[in-house]
Parts: sequence; C-alpha cells; structure tokens
Amino acid sequence: MKTTVHFKVLFLFLCSSSILFSQSPWTKKKGEFYTQFSFSTISNYDEIFADPDYFTHRKITDNTFQLYGEYGLSDKITIIINAPFKNIKTGDLTNKTGFDPLITSAETINAFGNIELGVKHNFYHKKCLLTGQLNIEFNTNTYDDPSGIRTGYDAFTFTPLINFGRGYKKSYLQAFTGFNIRTNNYSSNFRIGGEGGYKIIDKIWLIAFLDFVISLNNGDFEVPIQNALTALYINNQEYTAFGLKAIGEITPKFGLITGFGGAFTGNNVAKEVAINLGLYYKINN
Repeated sequence: MKTTVHFKVLFLFLCSSSILFSQSPWTKKKGEFYTQFSFSTISNYDEIFADPDYFTHRKITDNTFQLYGEYGLSDKITIIINAPFKNIKTGDLTNKTGFDPLITSAETINAFGNIELGVKHNFYHKKCLLTGQLNIEFNTNTYDDPSGIRTGYDAFTFTPLINFGRGYKKSYLQAFTGFNIRTNNYSSNFRIGGEGGYKIIDKIWLIAFLDFVISLNNGDFEVPIQNALTALYINNQEYTAFGLKAIGEITPKFGLITGFGGAFTGNNVAKEVAINLGLYYKINN
C-alpha cells in the first residue's frame, strides 16, 4: 500500500454521504423513516494510488446519484436500502501508460452500481449504544469491455459490522468495525472507522470522520486489461481516509448534507477531489 500523505479524495469512500448513517449505532423507532438523495462527482482524473502510483489509460469522470433509506421495523430493528446509479465517462487519452491507444475506447456508461440491503439491531442502549449490522451488496454491476468501465464489484458482498456510539447534548461520537466479504474470488477487507459530530450553531452540524479499509489479499480475481487500465472496482482496493461533512437542518424534517475527504494511503483507488451534496427527509414519531 502506498503510504504518502496526499490530500486527495478516494472515490470509493465518498461516493455517498450515506456513510454518515449506514454505519451508525442509532436505530430508528418503529415507523420512523429517513431517506436521502445525494450526488457526487469526481471529474477528469487519471492518477491511481498504489506502490508505485500509476495512471489510467484515459481521463475518467465518475458521477454517482444515490438513494439511501432507513425504516424502523421496531424500536431496535432498522432496515436499510442503498441504490447507487453511476454515470462514468472515459475521455481523452492520458498518454502515460505505454499501452496501445486503441486498447480502450472513449465511452459513457449509465447503469446501477451494487444495490445494497441491510439490517441493524440494537443490543444495548443506555449512555452508550451497541448495535449489530449486516449489509448485502448485490452483483448489479455493469461492465463495458471496450472502455474498461465497471460500475460496481462483480460480486456479492456481505458486510457484518459492530457499531458503537454515544450522544451528548450538542455532540456525538461513534465507531464501527467489521469486514467486507466478497464472492467471485475478490479479496475480503477488514474495516474500522469512526466519526464525531458537533452542533456548531443552531441547526448546523460539523462532522469529522476516519475510515480504514485493509485488504486481506485472499482473492485472485482477474480483470481484463481494459478494466485494469481504469482501476474501477478491481481487486485489493484499500485506503486510509479522513474527511469533513456538514448537515444543515432547514426544517425539522428536511435538510442538506455536503462533504469532502482526503486520503493518507491507498491502493488501486483514485486520487482526485470529489464533491458531495445531498438532500434528506425524515419522519420521526
């Protein structure tokens, strides 16, 4: 893994601001509902974290439209859905890889990424919270061989997590740990991370977070050379990332979310600035 400090955003990490909630120890009460629509864009990048770093064959623009939702089946059980829709474009040649210019084509692909369903169960809720979670990502990716564009992992992913947290009057802290277990000979990942939020003024929260994804290097999934030259959802992707997010409460039910992040380390993931903006709506009892 490359271990230089680099203020660049990992597209895998910030593809959705739903990370604020999907790994949270807080569950919805029975009948409560939360939904969020977000958009993220990573424009015209060509450099990839690795050891050594390398370049894509063509400039890539990666846009994600994402719908995320939570619903309380009971006061302790919450179900989750996460549906990313990808708009990925390969453009001008970078002329930095040494490969034949005709090996990949310029293309734009619009298709779903890995659609995800999950469930959270709260086991302990006093001053601190302890919640178990299981998410399943379905193999709903699309792959275009001429361009090397892949919109998600060519696998099912099972993600068991343990979430911890504690809330205060104007702040909170939470952490999680678990694994991404993938089929189709992808390597599995160990995951650990956390975040803290503070209400800086009325109706505005500022949140800082860390996320560590470490490949177990236990898979030998092989990708076509075209896909290797885009580095989109290839094997053994990992990173150590940080970032900031902000939530603005416009009404008690409706608000805005925006964020950015950076990477200390990475492997087989993009180096480029991402901008994320989301809208949320909630119904509380």
